[in-house]
Amino acid sequence: MELNISENYDQLVHQISETYIQGQRKAVAAVNSTMVETYWQIGQYIIEFEQGGHIKAAYGKALLPNLSKDLILSFGKGFSLSNIIRMRQLYVIFPIYAELPHKLSWTHLVELLKIDDPIERSFYTRQTMLENWSTTELIRQKKASLFLRLAISKDKEGIIKLAEQGQIIEKPMDLIRDPYVLEFLKIPEPYHLSETDLETRLIDHLQHFLLELGKGFAFIGRQYRITLGNRPHYVDLVFYHRILKCFVIIDLKKEEAGYEDVGQMNMYLGYFENEENTPSDNPPIGIVLAKQKDDLLVQYAMHNISSQLFVSKYQLYLPDRQTLQDRLTALLQNSGE
Repeated sequence: MELNISENYDQLVHQISETYIQGQRKAVAAVNSTMVETYWQIGQYIIEFEQGGHIKAAYGKALLPNLSKDLILSFGKGFSLSNIIRMRQLYVIFPIYAELPHKLSWTHLVELLKIDDPIERSFYTRQTMLENWSTTELIRQKKASLFLRLAISKDKEGIIKLAEQGQIIEKPMDLIRDPYVLEFLKIPEPYHLSETDLETRLIDHLQHFLLELGKGFAFIGRQYRITLGNRPHYVDLVFYHRILKCFVIIDLKKEEAGYEDVGQMNMYLGYFENEENTPSDNPPIGIVLAKQKDDLLVQYAMHNISSQLFVSKYQLYLPDRQTLQDRLTALLQNSGE
């Protein structure tokens, strides 16, 4: 007799598959947790040995190289000098075991240990856990100076909160970055792309673009057609933000944002709020994303316009970290730091 696959059987296969996948994840997490705990203990042994006066100052610098050489003979390359140094550093930065970010892998922790500033390191630690970044994405966000880009738009209290909690999305302003960094498109400067070409490249690299936008974005469509006064209009990119429960509309501009772009976006916001929103949706958010913007022009163009509308810049290369660091230092000093 031919076996008819029932819905119950499909559900059984699904349950077994999900259980197996979760089991694999738990096994990997358990191995990672044990590894991090082991490396932390090794760092503790090294510090206690140093502080116990077991070595003379003349031999102090040779301790870690000698440990690496001897341990590699027994256990392999996992005890390279760089790894030994990171194990020691792990204990120095997290001397209380309970304060270790246990959910993160050793490769995550190595990247975090490379950050000298404790406030910046704390931010990337929190954000990695909040957004479940891979090590590759953590490296990219560090190179793109995400912390500095977010911090220079805040006051001193906001910077401290950012470091302690990560970027918590509670209101529309929390979504905004200025500038957005699109280096993953690998477009050399100078470039001569149309807005359509730029939009196409963003869609081709949608996963990277979503990571740059931040947590909670779901892609809805490109060239999203709306009809006003019997005339079609096309919105460049439409997303839905599952945390703020609202549409997010992005209009791309290859050059400087003008006052007419602000007016057009305001029209889009009105349409989506009245025609696309369901009763459970919050008012939509609009972002005019341009290569350049004149802050004074934008200020006047947005006079008495929705607080849900933002104009931000994008750039196609990694920002100059020192410039951002100098701006943050000045901000803290002006705040009485």
